[in-house]
Amino acid sequence: MRKIVFGVLCALLVSVAAASAAPSVNGATGQINNPSADVLQEGQFSAGYYHLKTGGVGVINLSLLPNLELGVAGFRHDDVSANKTYVNAKLGLLPETILTPGVAVGVEDIAGERSRSYYAVASKALPLGFRIHAGVGNGRFDGTFAALEKTINPVSVLTGNNTFPATTLIAEFDGRRMNYGARVSIIPGLKVDAGWRDRAAYFGISFTN
Repeated sequence: MRKIVFGVLCALLVSVAAASAAPSVNGATGQINNPSADVLQEGQFSAGYYHLKTGGVGVINLSLLPNLELGVAGFRHDDVSANKTYVNAKLGLLPETILTPGVAVGVEDIAGERSRSYYAVASKALPLGFRIHAGVGNGRFDGTFAALEKTINPVSVLTGNNTFPATTLIAEFDGRRMNYGARVSIIPGLKVDAGWRDRAAYFGISFTN
């Protein structure tokens, strides 16, 4: 019986992580700038657009093989000479369980248009809706990076039948500076992001299927 309960809890944890997955500004599934240990499941894809202080970025990720996520992030700036395209890859090594964190390794900007960056990251859910991510990397990450998430589950509004959508609050250190944001689930797979990144406001929308 204990094995059955443990298996059900693990399955729920994996499904929750998959449901909350969304691309980061730099492409890989993650928070604001940082990648997480979450990897799109085989056959899944995600797409998004983020408006930044100097332009915008379009992101597409997909998984054609188990535990392998491939993606592209195209940055288009007001100054066209600064435009660049990141090709990214992330491999999930260990799935997250009730007792152990998920672990993934990846590379960002494979072609080295700005700064090819290798990283390893671990993610773990905590009690009370918190989730922590921590990693190490070179290039853009400049050593260590970390993030803390707090998910606020839907709650009914006392004055009516409206429901506040599930919202994840994010605080991260991307290796160079702190970023803050909120990710709101509108419908399954569709999320809206907004916050403070790179000393300026940003907002975006993404879809994961």
